[in-house]
Amino acid sequence: MMKNGRKTDPTPREDILLLIVTLPVELQHPLLARELDRLLEVVMDLGRPPEARLVEEVVQLSPRPVSQEDLAHVTALVGEFGSDNRAGIERTLHRISAIRNRKGQIVGLTLRVGRAVFGGIELLRDLIETGQSLLILGRPGVGKTTKLREMARVLADDLHKRVIVIDTSNEIAGDGDIPHPGIGGARRMQVPQVKRQHAVMIEAVENHMPEVIIVDEIGTEAEAAAARTIAERGVQLIGTAHGNTLENLIKNPTLSDLVGGVQVVTLSDEEARRRRSTKTVSERRALPTFDIVVEMVDRDEVIVHADTAAAVDSLLRGTSPRGERREQSATGQVHVEVDERRAERVPPPAAGVIPRGPARIYPYALSRDLLERVIRSLGLNARTVGGVEQADLVIALRGRSDDLRLQRMLEGSSASLHLIKRNTANEMRRLLERTFHVLEGVEGEELHHLVRETEAAIDRALATGEAIPLAPRPSALRKLQHRLIAERGLLAESSGREPRRHLVIRPLPSLPADETE
Repeated sequence: MMKNGRKTDPTPREDILLLIVTLPVELQHPLLARELDRLLEVVMDLGRPPEARLVEEVVQLSPRPVSQEDLAHVTALVGEFGSDNRAGIERTLHRISAIRNRKGQIVGLTLRVGRAVFGGIELLRDLIETGQSLLILGRPGVGKTTKLREMARVLADDLHKRVIVIDTSNEIAGDGDIPHPGIGGARRMQVPQVKRQHAVMIEAVENHMPEVIIVDEIGTEAEAAAARTIAERGVQLIGTAHGNTLENLIKNPTLSDLVGGVQVVTLSDEEARRRRSTKTVSERRALPTFDIVVEMVDRDEVIVHADTAAAVDSLLRGTSPRGERREQSATGQVHVEVDERRAERVPPPAAGVIPRGPARIYPYALSRDLLERVIRSLGLNARTVGGVEQADLVIALRGRSDDLRLQRMLEGSSASLHLIKRNTANEMRRLLERTFHVLEGVEGEELHHLVRETEAAIDRALATGEAIPLAPRPSALRKLQHRLIAERGLLAESSGREPRRHLVIRPLPSLPADETE
């Protein structure tokens, strides 16, 4: 069967029948009377009527509620459930997922139809032929795993590469010891427990000499570290990760290392003026693990960032990178164009701004009266203004970060954008306290002196690699010093007793060689 230039499994009905025959007999007949190529999944929940979910409708298979015997009938005919509560049917791509109660008993099943798809790789074929590592992002159900399966087949059969698939949930190559033919000549390594995926990734490199490793759902810090190790050994790595877009991934502290990681640095006054930014900015920490990032908009539409490092740098500077938008038509032809999404400002971290004149603040779609009361209660040298063009900083709700009107207003403006969760005095207060380094009982000039003194000591610690003691300070001021030191990637240790208690700046200890791999 052809769909959008792609060919699905040549025997879809026989394949789906293997899933249907695991159901109680009275549920099989209503399904067999329908078009099986439109079936997505069957849902069986204890005490509720069973349902079949098709492409455009949901059909009740029986008025009789599902019983414990019905669930037991199905589980007895499918493969063994793993620690991720998933099972399968040998040599198929079907997935059976269980819902358990507190006692561990199965009280619900989702039987999802798995289909092999051929030809859907044309959108990305030129990318995998480069030998560069590639990361696919996208919402659940958009087809990431299908793309991985087809990539494995093309790399193994057409490009004659040594390919190993790390199949944690048996979704790529199906259940059982013999992998589904959808991965072609690629080899498959199963993962006994989800938490050991990173170990199997390293084992594949060390034991089997692959040229390409394919892994689905990189989701932990250990898996991100294993991915970097694989890429640094010269093996092409193709994988998927949680997150819809590159921007989502950058904001994920666990997985941002996949695209180079993020660190906070403090700029000199001259550099901050040149960039027209705050003194404290975010920058990429290292080279990305993945050379290319693909955002899946839909099964037949993707946005390609062919240079991950450049795309991340652009986002951290406050603008969206222009990716390459690719679409596959119903005839199978691929249309490529530069993604013309409007460049938008990305909210910078709220830190490091200590204005020496009245700060001008514009509240976008927020209560101006409420903001002015917060400013007065904090005693800030700041005032509200009526437009972005007059503002040094703009405050808006986090839910409006994609507001096109706000993006247009920010274009050409030097104002920085800061986001809060809710339109409340507490949210505004917390943001302004962080931004202006508000401390009770401390005058502005004294605060400026403290910050300059601390930054000078940080610079000495970074230059010499030695511990630098600071002058004794009250507890409130030491908290600010702690924050400034942490933003520069250093440690701050308290030493002495009151009133002589002070901080000592120490560089972060180096990791042993075996921990950095």
